[in-house]
Amino acid sequence: MMKHNRPPRGLFITLEGGEGCGKSTQARLLGEYLRSQGHVTVETREPGGTPLAEKVRSVLLDRADEPVAPETEAFLVLAARRQHVTQVIEPALARGAIVLCDRFSDSTLAYQGYARGLNVPLLERLNRLATHAVTPHLTLLFDLPVATGLARRRSASETNRLDRESLRFHQKVRAGFLDLAKRHPARIKVIPSRASKETVARTVARIVAPILTRLHPADHQTATPRMTSRARQVRHALR
Repeated sequence: MMKHNRPPRGLFITLEGGEGCGKSTQARLLGEYLRSQGHVTVETREPGGTPLAEKVRSVLLDRADEPVAPETEAFLVLAARRQHVTQVIEPALARGAIVLCDRFSDSTLAYQGYARGLNVPLLERLNRLATHAVTPHLTLLFDLPVATGLARRRSASETNRLDRESLRFHQKVRAGFLDLAKRHPARIKVIPSRASKETVARTVARIVAPILTRLHPADHQTATPRMTSRARQVRHALR
């Protein structure tokens, strides 16, 4: 009798939103909360998450003078994603970890699709190739007025190429994210993020709590030394 591969045991949670929405802070706080509850987490980001994908990230976000074609941007993002899924996300899910990813496929659709004008259904097909159909169990979309988010980002010590895009571009990004949330209401949960980070974190915890029941009881007990080492490795590479 042919044996079927066991489906991934872990949970895949992505955090999305426009520039300055606070998702990176919330990813850190959510990771701390989950570990305090005894869960094993792997915290990562896109573009990036592996040494090769981080190099692609640097190319994508560099404030160089050379214009970047929308198609080039999309291909680079998707190439980095394939490496990330293969090297980090799929192995972590197979081990039963909770993967927290700061940006994933919805960002590609919002930025390169809705804002850059590339064909969204085509991007969705290319993304399935890049991810081998790995899809988040839950996506937290942090929503903030564009002007507020850009003011936060542009006051930071470091800004990147996307931070310098026009207000209209970022408005299209926000509209794209909200349209995706309407299309996928079971997966994408919109979280207003103008409140304090503590208030937003409490909202996140309320949303995440029910999905934790997906984990098999044996999968979120105390981590093995190997798992703990791997989780620390991934976090260290991204900070």
